Amino acid sequence: MRGFFKICPDQTINWKLLSPFHPFLGVANIRHCVVSLYTIMKQYYIDGLDLQDHRKLKSYLDTHLGAPMLGNIYWLELDSHLLSPLQKAHEKCSPHCFALELEETFLSCEFLVRIKKNIRCDCMGYATPDQREWLITTVDAILETLSITA
Repeated sequence: MRGFFKICPDQTINWKLLSPFHPFLGVANIRHCVVSLYTIMKQYYIDGLDLQDHRKLKSYLDTHLGAPMLGNIYWLELDSHLLSPLQKAHEKCSPHCFALELEETFLSCEFLVRIKKNIRCDCMGYATPDQREWLITTVDAILETLSITA
């Protein structure tokens, strides 16, 4: 099956989101139509990058977001006008960011708003619809600027 698979008679999961090598997912084990995961992360996933696309994107992200802090993870700061009331109240936690993972063949952008200062806080959570749309629009604009059509 290409792209999707059944885990039980009435559930379908997009396999691309369950890559066994993805650092935020843990290990996926498929046996008798059962999937065991540590975490499932909602994300905007751009695949089909070639080596030239990867180099252009890496150069752009290094220049505009700074060198990755951990492996291939970049932090894209969320515009302050899009913060939720709870995120605005947590000024000590700012900046609020999205994690972007760049690999040779894909760019994965989590829909989880994170903070750099702590591993966990109440102001972290899945993006609101406006925040999610902002992330997708921002990433699409970067790809368009670099003439990447993956």
